[in-house]
Amino acid sequence: MTTKGEAAAASGRARPRRKATLSHVDRRGHVRMVDVGAKTDTDREAVARGFIGMSMAARRAIRAGQVAKGDPLQAARVAGIMAAKRTSELIPLCHPLQLSYVGVDLAPRARGYAIEARVRTTGKTGVEMEALTAVAVAALTIYDMVKAVDKTMVIGEIRLVEKRGGRSGHYRRGPAKGV
Repeated sequence: MTTKGEAAAASGRARPRRKATLSHVDRRGHVRMVDVGAKTDTDREAVARGFIGMSMAARRAIRAGQVAKGDPLQAARVAGIMAAKRTSELIPLCHPLQLSYVGVDLAPRARGYAIEARVRTTGKTGVEMEALTAVAVAALTIYDMVKAVDKTMVIGEIRLVEKRGGRSGHYRRGPAKGV
């Protein structure tokens, strides 16, 4: 019995889909670092976003500059940049990259702060993990600095929203709901 996909492929109407494979796993199921040596250097960029939700008291303390540990937004910005630069030390099998730019922006929202990281390089592999790591560590830094005021903060919605460069080309995520 043939499937619809096989019938369509046989008639020339559609190409059969290639089975997705994991690049960090060999045929025997062993984890490995991908060899990018033969790849061409290309300009690459990734944008990630996330959110940290918090109480009104925490938002007021940040906006009034009354957080005992200092300005959590500036600390989060620096922490996110530092984290992007050290992603290969945190995430197994990530290649160390020479980053040309890391930017972390924090924007106040009704229930907390939106966080966006933009990372660029010219190289053989992308910077998605660096952008995602920057957002996560920026959010964790805010949590650490404000937890005396609000231990109920929630970090979430961390996602890749755009990437450019490399063999897979340009990717742009559709609009997120609620953030």
